[in-house]
Amino acid sequence: MYQLNNFDSREQLDESLADKISKILQSAISLTGKASLAVSGGSTPKGFFKALSNKSIEWKKVTITLADERWVDINSDDSNTKLVHENLLINKAASAKFFHLKQGDELCDETLADLNLAANHALLPLDVVILGMGEDGHTASLFPCSDEIEQGLDINNVNSLMKVQPKTAPHQRITFSFSALKASKNVFLHVCGDNKKQVLDKALSTHDIFEMPIRAFLHNDVIDTQIYWAK
Repeated sequence: MYQLNNFDSREQLDESLADKISKILQSAISLTGKASLAVSGGSTPKGFFKALSNKSIEWKKVTITLADERWVDINSDDSNTKLVHENLLINKAASAKFFHLKQGDELCDETLADLNLAANHALLPLDVVILGMGEDGHTASLFPCSDEIEQGLDINNVNSLMKVQPKTAPHQRITFSFSALKASKNVFLHVCGDNKKQVLDKALSTHDIFEMPIRAFLHNDVIDTQIYWAK
């Protein structure tokens, strides 16, 4: 299921979410000696990234990765890796480890198999995943109407990572599957703006996950998704 947390401003949301996540990560470190965090790309999380980067936790024991990545050069403005390096892996968080999803020039089956093994060993289950949401209801790179969507939303999918070629968005991508993301210990959805609130309201209204994949996280008795929204 879900809990909706509303904020009067994006600045308040960013600081509140950063405070919440930092406490969860530090608690995981205290219990197990390490913590893992998956974040989403786009413009929405930039303020949150910077707020989180200034939190005082044992960052050298944290591994950060992405919920999904476009298979582009890491110096491209379309690269989520570039976004994270410029906005999150700075300040106090500069000592955190980063698990790269984009490796090499070609996303071939061998690369994907190696990444699955590495992610299963180093990251999963994730302590925290922070999802975003597109205006079509996609999250990570789980796009409605894509050829891979049934595999992506299959709760029995044994692959933690999968490749996606969206029909409605540019670039081949690599994404965590729903089966891997749903196993995360803490799931957050970070959305901002009136347009996204309209999309969110639609996502909350019915349960068709293939129409809007984000619903798989919102209408699930096992997953407690914390929604953070501000105008």
